[in-house]
Amino acid sequence: MLEIVQLGHTFLSGVIPKCLGAMKSLLVLFLQSGQLEARNDADWDFISSLTNCSMLQYLDLGNNKLEGVLPNSIANLSTNLIILGLANNMLQGNIPEGIGNLVNLQYLHLEDNLLHGKIPESIGNLAILGELYLSNNSLSGPIPPKLGNLTALNRLVLAQNVLTGPIPSSLRSCPLETLSLQFNKLVGPIPKEIFLISTLSVALQLQGNMLTGTFSPDVGNLVSLGYLDLSGNRISGLIPASLAQFGSLQYLSMEGNLLQGTIPASMSQMKGLLVLDVSRNNLSGDIPVFLADMHGLVTLNMSFNNFEGEVPKRGLFLNASAALIEGNYGLCGGIPQFNSHTCSNHTPKKWSHKLVMLISVGSAVFCIILVLFALFARRKLRTKFTKTRQVPSLHSGQHMRVTYTELVRATSGFASESLVGRGSFGSVYKGTMMNGDQEVIVAVKVLNLQQRGASQSFVAECETLRCIRHRNLVKILTVCSSIDFRGLDFKALIFEFMPNGNLDQWLHSRLLEDGRHGVLSLTQRIDIAIDVASALEYLHHNKPVPIVHCDLKPSNILLDNDKVAHVGDFGLARFLHQDDTSLPEISSGWATRMGTIGYAAPEYGQGNEASVYGDTYSYGILLLELLTGKRPTDGEFLQDLNLHSYVEIALRDQATNLVDLCLLSSLEEGTKMRAACINSVLHIGILCSKELPTDRMQIGDATRELLAIRDKYRMHLLSKGGSI
Repeated sequence: MLEIVQLGHTFLSGVIPKCLGAMKSLLVLFLQSGQLEARNDADWDFISSLTNCSMLQYLDLGNNKLEGVLPNSIANLSTNLIILGLANNMLQGNIPEGIGNLVNLQYLHLEDNLLHGKIPESIGNLAILGELYLSNNSLSGPIPPKLGNLTALNRLVLAQNVLTGPIPSSLRSCPLETLSLQFNKLVGPIPKEIFLISTLSVALQLQGNMLTGTFSPDVGNLVSLGYLDLSGNRISGLIPASLAQFGSLQYLSMEGNLLQGTIPASMSQMKGLLVLDVSRNNLSGDIPVFLADMHGLVTLNMSFNNFEGEVPKRGLFLNASAALIEGNYGLCGGIPQFNSHTCSNHTPKKWSHKLVMLISVGSAVFCIILVLFALFARRKLRTKFTKTRQVPSLHSGQHMRVTYTELVRATSGFASESLVGRGSFGSVYKGTMMNGDQEVIVAVKVLNLQQRGASQSFVAECETLRCIRHRNLVKILTVCSSIDFRGLDFKALIFEFMPNGNLDQWLHSRLLEDGRHGVLSLTQRIDIAIDVASALEYLHHNKPVPIVHCDLKPSNILLDNDKVAHVGDFGLARFLHQDDTSLPEISSGWATRMGTIGYAAPEYGQGNEASVYGDTYSYGILLLELLTGKRPTDGEFLQDLNLHSYVEIALRDQATNLVDLCLLSSLEEGTKMRAACINSVLHIGILCSKELPTDRMQIGDATRELLAIRDKYRMHLLSKGGSI
């Protein structure tokens, strides 16, 4: 009589008993999603006992607490075995080479463990294997070319390991529907054979590697593909016109490569496209008009390229949060939210060459006269006005110039009803000013110069903000350094106003106008996490000198109309390797401050210098707070318990009360995917907030992993008919 043991999704705990091997007719053993443990070699003896079960076909022990090394005896399990599942445990060591003996295996799931070493070539012997999941481990070495022998394989998922070498062209022989190799260290060009796998219909994910070469025109053969991500590689050349053959593609990302040329007009035929990301390349030319007419497109990112010309004023380009175009300094026009400069009329080509030369010479003479006059006037003004001065914006372009009197008028005399926040060195007021004939709402940060270190904070913020520009950093409009009505020094910074306040308010006390609490959804929280990580990655790789923020926390994360996050308050920022004494009148009150209690890295308390590792720690704590709704300074964290250890213990024990209750009430559909998404983000928070600086995840790696989590969750929502 055949026997079945199915006790999945229970709270069974302890060691799996060896007596299971006495059930000679055992056909199915499902013990997944419990609290079962294996902490030493003896605890794995049940595998040896199961070798007596010659009829065993289904074995799933996933989502438990099984640790240690997989025993070699796994190779002696029944050759009738169809499913072997050990995903989401804490397995270490190598995958046994003998696993290739399980010749009838169709599903092998070992993802989300701590496995290392090479992928056994013997897996190539599993002729009827249909699914191979080895993602989220530490597997290294090349992808075995023998995987091309798996002529029944439709899902190959090797993402988030440290695999090296090229993508084997032998995979052409596999009838793959999904190929996920993202976030490894794969090199070389993408073999054209990959683009000839006609069965690829779900996803081709190659992002976050070191792939090179040009974008093969053979990519157009993947006519049934729904998801293609090649971002974060070193692919060069032109975008092939053959992309037009993608009839089913919904998601296409080529972000962060070395692509050149224009967006081919043939892409207008991609009627099913929902998301297109070509940001951070070297693309040029005008914005194709057809992009404004693609009614199905919901997200378009063209940022940081060399596009030029007028921005369309219809379709997707009427929504600044759906069409991202920043970092293309040749663009003009469009809706006001793009902040592009006004398009100017070009000189008519009919003008004669002589006339153009005459005007050019005249202009040059006029400019010289203006420069001489300006130098003379500047010298006179310096002599006459030594106490009062107006400092223009730290960015180039046409910007506001303001006086103390104008700021008083803009904020109703710095009235309490205009106050929107207080910080360590000053207060922030909401104000309304005129910039030419346009009324603008601004945030005015007034420094309390009686506070020790405030002047140095002002200098630090000015020095930092004058040399950085990123969509996820606060935008400074101008500064004012003058004297007030009492004859005292006055210093203020004027920023673009963020109507949705700061992240701390949304997590802990956000009230809407009708009195209801505002709640950030899971997708919004992940987007905010990515925004902040992107800003930090930009700062930490700033040229010529990296910048350390030194005070990252929710109250310094500001949200705009579309809840895009902007990192603000650079009053404690440092240029890496900068000698602090280079700042005038350095104050120990400023110089010794590096963050806020609960968010500041532990090494700062030991007198260590500011570093990018410190920012990463603060970011990890912010991630944990973002999903748990708990501040690191909450009263429940006493003695050795802190937010990091609290989340780490809760994840290990699979606690259900870990997530912010407000988040639980607003989460999107899909409980299993939702829980996996939350756990993955919390895991990144844990890795970023490790006690030792060198143990922390790099912020760039965190950004890439969060992008992968978001993209996977978005595709899940789209597949369920939801909205992203």
